[in-house]
Amino acid sequence: MENIGVVYALVGAALAALMAGIGSAIGVGMGGQAGAGVVTEDPGKFGKVLVLQLLPGTQGIYGLLIAFITLSQIGVLGGDANISTAKGLLYLAACLPMAIVGLVSAIYQAKASVASMGILAKRPEQFGKSMIFPAMVETYAILALLISILAIFGVAGLNI
Repeated sequence: MENIGVVYALVGAALAALMAGIGSAIGVGMGGQAGAGVVTEDPGKFGKVLVLQLLPGTQGIYGLLIAFITLSQIGVLGGDANISTAKGLLYLAACLPMAIVGLVSAIYQAKASVASMGILAKRPEQFGKSMIFPAMVETYAILALLISILAIFGVAGLNI
């Protein structure tokens, strides 16, 4: 196959967007289920609950960003995609941190967000503290995003 390198890179881009997106969809869904219970008891907490629900959605955005960066680097968006098999495999590998960490961290961030909604339901004045728990999980999604970005640009600079 002539453009197998492009195929590998496209698989990496697709995995980053799909896996992180799946994790975010699961996470936001979990947050929505828990949030609906809190808002049923006190509709005034809707805004704060919504923030906690949306936190696991960031991984999907990060995965989409990695997909766009990869597509732009391999020339798919410009119409001139032709890279070696080795480079395609390296792009695939560069997308994996965001794909895997995006999937897993969104689900665990949702669990932390759901627990934080429990805090919010009983002690609304502790909202700031309750945000820290899911924010700590976000740290690892951001680290995966950075690693994938650095790796993609590193692969782009290789002459293979």
